[in-house]
Amino acid sequence: MATDVSKQPAKASGSYRIGGDLTVDRLGYGAMQLTGPGVWGDPKDPAEAVRVLRRAVELGVTFIDTADSYGPFVSELLIREALHPYADDLVVATKGGFTRAGPGDWRVVGRPEYLRQQCELSLRHLGLETIPLYQLHRIDPQVPLADQLGELELLRQEGKIRHIGLSEVTVSQIEESRAITSIASVQNLYNLANRSAEDVLEYCERNDLAFIPWFPIATGELARPGGPLDTIAATHDASPAQLALAWLLRRSPVMLPIPGTSSVAHLEENVAAAEVRLTDDEFEALAKAT
Repeated sequence: MATDVSKQPAKASGSYRIGGDLTVDRLGYGAMQLTGPGVWGDPKDPAEAVRVLRRAVELGVTFIDTADSYGPFVSELLIREALHPYADDLVVATKGGFTRAGPGDWRVVGRPEYLRQQCELSLRHLGLETIPLYQLHRIDPQVPLADQLGELELLRQEGKIRHIGLSEVTVSQIEESRAITSIASVQNLYNLANRSAEDVLEYCERNDLAFIPWFPIATGELARPGGPLDTIAATHDASPAQLALAWLLRRSPVMLPIPGTSSVAHLEENVAAAEVRLTDDEFEALAKAT
């Protein structure tokens, strides 16, 4: 039976196979904002957080990105509460490599024993036997990269991780990592207003690695009244945020945007961006305006 895209707009974003075998709809959902202020503790409205997650899946989202450090563990536990047992086509990705001491406090820890501990805890909190995509949240400069990725490779061999990803890395770090183990994805800061990771995106395109842009709907000065984003948004009866997401989806077939929100209304607006189709001229105008 054909999918009703009008009821599941995320399907309009197209699909991508992470690691060559995990098929997801390209417009996903990032679960960081489901926690309290400073990405710390429980959300103000846990019931709304559960509604957001369930609504995301109803809208056709099949890729949810989280991390053990969001809360910590609050985001993972909410995902389990809302969605477990998971649909066969739902891919939940998580990350390890930060420790938290309080709101807004993030400290990189890449010791092998810590990464193993956090992976085991994520398995328990998410209710999974295998994490489909486990990402090294940051490379710890105090620990040899071979030790960090070597431990993740051991976890992969044990069946606890299916694919390994990286976050906030350079091209040279990706190449060094791929000499140690297979890498399926890269998650870097990237949006219409900040494309400093363009070389990393281009590397991912050449090597068929998923590129997961975090902070995907930042528009900066582009959204000013009368600016190019504002003008084109009016043409499509869309918001500037929707256009920013549509631009990312158009930019590359390996792009997997993960806009996050703690509101069902904002979630529905974000997912509707998958149905926005930019013309060649509009795409170029936005690209050149940055």
